[in-house]
Amino acid sequence: MRAPLAVAGYTDEVLDAVGGTLTEAERDRAARFTRKQDRLDFVAAHLLVRHCAAELLGVRACALTLVQSCERCGRSHGRPSIAEAPGLSVSLAHTSGYVSAAAGLGKVGVDAEHATAGQADENLIALALTSAEADLVGLDNRRLIRLWVRKEALVKRGELALDRLREVDLSKLPFEGRAHEWDGRHLLEWTSGTVIATAIFNEPGELRLMGA
Repeated sequence: MRAPLAVAGYTDEVLDAVGGTLTEAERDRAARFTRKQDRLDFVAAHLLVRHCAAELLGVRACALTLVQSCERCGRSHGRPSIAEAPGLSVSLAHTSGYVSAAAGLGKVGVDAEHATAGQADENLIALALTSAEADLVGLDNRRLIRLWVRKEALVKRGELALDRLREVDLSKLPFEGRAHEWDGRHLLEWTSGTVIATAIFNEPGELRLMGA
């Protein structure tokens, strides 16, 4: 199998380029969104993660079924997987107007968030950052969000929890650059406009930006 893959793009670009059909459970979840943009982001991310997995597996995306099941309540949310390829790990993320997906062997996590150039949220700093990380961030919001998406990607890999974000210190990682290695994990990072994103794999991965 080829190297792990992350694919990302603006929601409208993804919906134009990637076809597919959602499961009944996914359609039900999409219908619950009250904002049209949120619904479109959800649909685009769920189609894109199939596309990403299909690229690695060498099959058509329409042949793949995305399933999610919460370990706590059993409902159709939680960590995603591909029914036809249980050995492949997948992850997805969506923020207003932008979606990303990742697939590979071993643990996989991806996250993306919008970040303005303004002042960082001090409450979020206190919630998510170690003292060393906070010193590096200062009040730089884009640095804060870079650290946030890194930790969210670790959460999606099942290696961290939202109520324990300060237990992991990423202060040794640079803020600039596309690829980094940290404690045996390989980070693939990018920005697109105001969006800041990170995918984390067990080995070096490939990034494909739609529309680029």
